[in-house]
Amino acid sequence: MCRSCVGELFANLSSFYPGKSRRGFMVGSALAAGAGMAALGAAPPTRAQAGGVDLIFRKGTIIPMSGADRYAEAVAVDDGRIVAVGTDAEVMKLRTTSTRVVDLAGRTLLPGLIDPHQHTGVGAVITALFEDVGYPTYKTRQAVFDAVRAKAAKTPANDWLYFFGFDNLLQGGELSIGELDALSATHPIMIYYNNMHTAAVNSAALKAAKIPDDIQELPGGGRFRRDANGKLNGLVDEEAALRRMLVGLPKLTPQFVGKATADWLKRNSAAGITAVHEAGVTVTGDQLQGYERIAAQSPCRMSISLMFASMSAGDPYKDFGRGARATQVPNSLLSFYAIKIIGDGSNQTKTAAQTVPYLGGRAKGELNYEPAQLKKMVAEVKEAGWPVSIHANGDAAIDAALDAIEAAYGANPATGINRIEHCTMARMDQVARMGALGVQPSFLMNHVHLYGAAYRDILFGAERADRMDAAGDCVRAGVPFTLHTDSPVTKIGVLQLVQTAVTRRCALDNSVIGKNQAVSLTDALKAVTVHAAGQIGMRDRLGSLERGKEADLTILESDPYKVEPDKIADIKVSETWVAGKKAFG
Repeated sequence: MCRSCVGELFANLSSFYPGKSRRGFMVGSALAAGAGMAALGAAPPTRAQAGGVDLIFRKGTIIPMSGADRYAEAVAVDDGRIVAVGTDAEVMKLRTTSTRVVDLAGRTLLPGLIDPHQHTGVGAVITALFEDVGYPTYKTRQAVFDAVRAKAAKTPANDWLYFFGFDNLLQGGELSIGELDALSATHPIMIYYNNMHTAAVNSAALKAAKIPDDIQELPGGGRFRRDANGKLNGLVDEEAALRRMLVGLPKLTPQFVGKATADWLKRNSAAGITAVHEAGVTVTGDQLQGYERIAAQSPCRMSISLMFASMSAGDPYKDFGRGARATQVPNSLLSFYAIKIIGDGSNQTKTAAQTVPYLGGRAKGELNYEPAQLKKMVAEVKEAGWPVSIHANGDAAIDAALDAIEAAYGANPATGINRIEHCTMARMDQVARMGALGVQPSFLMNHVHLYGAAYRDILFGAERADRMDAAGDCVRAGVPFTLHTDSPVTKIGVLQLVQTAVTRRCALDNSVIGKNQAVSLTDALKAVTVHAAGQIGMRDRLGSLERGKEADLTILESDPYKVEPDKIADIKVSETWVAGKKAFG
């Protein structure tokens, strides 16, 4: 699903923290880190009395996600790191008069949950600037139209109206320029689909954005679609075209972006997430310094992959590592992982590239880059010392991605895990090939939760739909995988992903899609802990409760092993801890 184009929202913002040199900024962020939530990772906490520990968690269910034992009885933490996991008697020997003992009172302690693919800055700004017209709020197409019309009635003529979250599969199909023109002829309107690859605009928007009638396809797959008569039909696809429609957004200020992003991160922390990976940042100006400042005060860790066009923006941070050698920027919870390339579009809008046509027609979607061009781009990423992360929903795009990765990196490169983002329609032979190359997929399992029935009945037919998000094949092939939300494409919170990976149940009609692709609860939890840590270059620091690892912890009100599989997403998050400091709860 995802789209990075809204990184262009930041195009008129030179920095989150303007007027500072890099060295001055580092000093400033270090000072800022001395207060409030900045203590979560900014400076090492003071050690407890020699020979003792700062914290002990006990009297609950503890799931280490390491080794053969499912449960432990207690965990000891000192200086923000785990120093012991074991029986209550063993761990309590480390207690001194200065040790704080946390009584879990029967609750369940897990390694901190990780969302390895979302869009933090973009999601934060969209949430703040765009009106929500998504399916959770508006169940019908007419309800969406009524909301747009009501907003237009309260807005001065010629002012832009921006909306986000329209779901063409659940809210009645593609929008048309005629429908949007009927809502307002005087307001430029953009309705951004929740897949973040497509938007619908009206005639006033095309005029205001100065889109000529004869506009051709733009680099990277940017398209203004046309009707049967060759006229623009108001549908806009992919980054290069979508960014042309953002001319009506207000100028962003550092204060606005900072607050929006902080609020977004707090929502992640409240969902039990201790680390988020922003999968593709388009950098403008000193934007990364802004991320650095926010990460110094964040309630969860922030990992970033840069978009291909922004690759050089990571050069000032080279000494802090990337990929397999990722480390945190000093005085911050920020780290860097890979370079992101968008290989195709969305299955939901039939823009993802397939080898077999979509159901009921001859359309196969389109690659955003010709295979030779993609190989050249991936070779540049490898030459610069990064792993690559390639968005590929359709199996044709997955073929092109694997060809490019194999040509540039070979198998199991030292730079780190190369990732296929979403990897929705992978064939069995492609899963086997990923295993041979050391490539790992990250699945948006909410595809099954939201669209399983639509994939079956509208897009692919039962046989192909049963293969979507092929986690089961990965387990059988020994290929590690992760699960992600792609927020704001789907809502923040990874427990729904875990539930769906286990049940394969579609919420729309309660049907099970691809029973053979269901996985065990243990495999699903690994996908948002151990394997997710590996896919952001932090496997040696995060993802399991083991001696020497960071004390990132999620406390749940119930043990996921002891609730009905269809109730896992309903488990309440009680507390979230990062580096031995409570961030939520």
